[in-house]
Amino acid sequence: MPAAVRLREDYSAETLRGLARRSKNVNQSRRLLSLAAVLSGMDRGGAAEIGGMDRQTLRDWIHRFNASGPEGLFDNWTEGPKPRLSEEYLAQFAKIVEAGPDREIDGVVRWRRIDLKRVIAERFGVDFHPRYVGKLLKKLGFSHISARPRHPMQDERIVEGFKKTSRARWGLIWKASPRRRRWKYGSKTRPGLDRRTVLFANGPGAERGQGSPPINATTTPICSARSAQRGVSERPWRFPMPTPT
Repeated sequence: MPAAVRLREDYSAETLRGLARRSKNVNQSRRLLSLAAVLSGMDRGGAAEIGGMDRQTLRDWIHRFNASGPEGLFDNWTEGPKPRLSEEYLAQFAKIVEAGPDREIDGVVRWRRIDLKRVIAERFGVDFHPRYVGKLLKKLGFSHISARPRHPMQDERIVEGFKKTSRARWGLIWKASPRRRRWKYGSKTRPGLDRRTVLFANGPGAERGQGSPPINATTTPICSARSAQRGVSERPWRFPMPTPT
């Protein structure tokens, strides 16, 4: 089992606890408290639990504390790898994207990621994946827009003249076409009510005025042979009541 790493002796336990109280960084404070517990004579396992770490992590922080003091207990976040395209190259690339491709030189009418990948490799000597080219465009503030295809020999004057002629001709056709007649009866809420009333008014009940015959009216059936034999008047569309025996 390796021997425990000794702490530097120019800091006491009380000094480390005072630094932990005054520190505005939570991670540095809990590491200082763990080191103060070690200086107070606590075992390394218990001291590691105070700082929320294990023994091996505490050993690593002791090495950094011995080398740099309390300043070495801060998290050393690196900025990551250096960008492969400098700020100057990114500005030039943004101008290329904004200007658009030259059909004679680039052979395309709009930029694609695979085309920009080739341009970056030719002009800046950096080979990117097409997916990263999309991320780079988003970082520069560009968005993907799929434009309508356009013929390179298209004449704007002919297009505008066609639009004006088409609108004028369509207006003449619309004026000459017969308008659709609106139904004069009914309303928006009950469109079929007046229509049904008019149909009834043209039928057998027209002499009584508009409207359907009342429900309790007594009429003579026309097509019921059984009712004609009995000679009795019954309500239409009714079955005869059975006669008690």
